[in-house]
Amino acid sequence: TGVEFGAEFYDFLKQDLERLYPNECNTVQITLIEANEILSSFDTKLRSYTEHLIKKRSRMKILKASVTKLTNTSISINGKSDIPVGMVVWSTGLAPREFVRNLSLEKNNQGQILVDNHLRAVNVSRGNVFGLGDCACIQENPLPCTAQVAERQGRYLARVLSHTHHTDQSNFDTFVYKPMGMLAYVGGYKAVTDTPVAKSQGFSSWLLWRSAYATKLGSWRLRMQVPVDWTKSFFFGRDTSRF
Repeated sequence: TGVEFGAEFYDFLKQDLERLYPNECNTVQITLIEANEILSSFDTKLRSYTEHLIKKRSRMKILKASVTKLTNTSISINGKSDIPVGMVVWSTGLAPREFVRNLSLEKNNQGQILVDNHLRAVNVSRGNVFGLGDCACIQENPLPCTAQVAERQGRYLARVLSHTHHTDQSNFDTFVYKPMGMLAYVGGYKAVTDTPVAKSQGFSSWLLWRSAYATKLGSWRLRMQVPVDWTKSFFFGRDTSRF
């Protein structure tokens, strides 16, 4: 998310750039522009905690506005004022790819393929067209476009498609999504945790976030390498090139 990237960049600014370029850092300002609420899928108290944390920082601020124009030197917000910029990182919403847009299937207003509770495209008589992830929307129960949802849908469809001798997929149970929870890093060795059983923030959530991240790495080599890189960065700073 934009919040997490902004938090990581702020850490880089405070922990490394201020040490390497103490004079130039005085000109750096991080602005997080969000049209609605930051971390909108999180609990209200966790959002408030994150906003309060960011507002306390001297070189980072939140601006609630919509970007309407981008140039090499500035961005326009709400079609009115311009803000000078040196670097822009765009972390925006999702939109269907051209392949999905060109499919002659029933879609919602966002261009997502409408599917039923078995992840089958609606109004397809043979029932052999499926949709999952960001390109699809369950008609009766829309879910957030997150990797956690797509992973669960992929596992469900793999079980269905592996039983090819079943001609009627409706014999299978419908897809049911049970969220495991959400974690987000907010900078300064702090994170927020929003799970069905607990909600927390601060350093303990950061430890949980790091642990969960490490367990999701794809190989044992990465599971060993990444924590070593984290430890090196903590004691010696991030690897950078000086110009």
